[in-house]
Amino acid sequence: MKADATARLGRTSLSVSRLSFGTAPLGNLFEAVTEEAAAAALEAAWSSGVRFFDTAPLYGHGLAETRLGRFLRGKPRDSYSVATKVGRLLRADVQPEPGQPYVDVPAVNPTFDFSRDATLRSVEESLQRLGLDRVDVLHIHDPDDHYQEALEGAYPALDGLRSEGVIAAVGAGMNQWQMLSRFAREADFDCFLLAGRYTLLDQSAFAELLPLAVGKGIAIIAAGVFNSGVLADPRPGARYNYRPAPPQLIEKARRIAAVCARHGIPLGTAAVQFPSAHPAVPTVLIGSRSAAQVLENVSGFEAPVPDQLWAELKAEGLLAEGVPTP
Repeated sequence: MKADATARLGRTSLSVSRLSFGTAPLGNLFEAVTEEAAAAALEAAWSSGVRFFDTAPLYGHGLAETRLGRFLRGKPRDSYSVATKVGRLLRADVQPEPGQPYVDVPAVNPTFDFSRDATLRSVEESLQRLGLDRVDVLHIHDPDDHYQEALEGAYPALDGLRSEGVIAAVGAGMNQWQMLSRFAREADFDCFLLAGRYTLLDQSAFAELLPLAVGKGIAIIAAGVFNSGVLADPRPGARYNYRPAPPQLIEKARRIAAVCARHGIPLGTAAVQFPSAHPAVPTVLIGSRSAAQVLENVSGFEAPVPDQLWAELKAEGLLAEGVPTP
């Protein structure tokens, strides 16, 4: 599949590129990225046909939104789509989150707030950082411990913006599938950004959330396809869910890599391609911190992979039975 192929985002009018660009690394996730490298990464994505960009106030405490907006200012507004998120406000008088992973960031820190007023303030502040007059998708971001407030505060605010035609889609972005399933049943969502729970290593969302999404016409934006790094390089010390990966997951990733190697396919290629085969998934979202990473991901997304590789992964018990494969 080509990176610049397009698909409809659920039931919305938005058409998104099958490969999309995540900006968390451009917010100095784990290590600093220069302005030049950030611009080069975005330009490489654009030149490859990527037209869907995902960001959030959390990413670099506003830095990622600022960098993305600076790049997009020279592009025709109707030629791309942007998603950002609500649920955290950036404030100077807030203490840093414990273990926050962004370095060299502006002198503000995120604070959770899923109320209606905070949601609308968050949207306005994101538009200022992006330098745009609108975004296309708004996700409720990481409401793990705030379900009721998100459903009663943030969701009605976003639903109102959608009804007014200000945004095209209401979503939620999480690293778990269970709460997304609750959202799907209790409210009218257009899309979910699902990070790390439908990957070559972890298909835990396959049995419940993905069929639910297909039935309701909810698009699944598949993110975290490398599971924070362990699927990019399964070595001791590799990250899973932003923390050191458990030994059993490193071993599973190594077994997957060994199958890929027997077929002459890099592990990263299989990891990038796998989620795209599911009918709920219109786009695979990958974060990159350099032009070289972008080009590597595009190449992996577009490379031919033999059917025998996927069949062997299933035979070895490394892929859930019944999952669709490219």
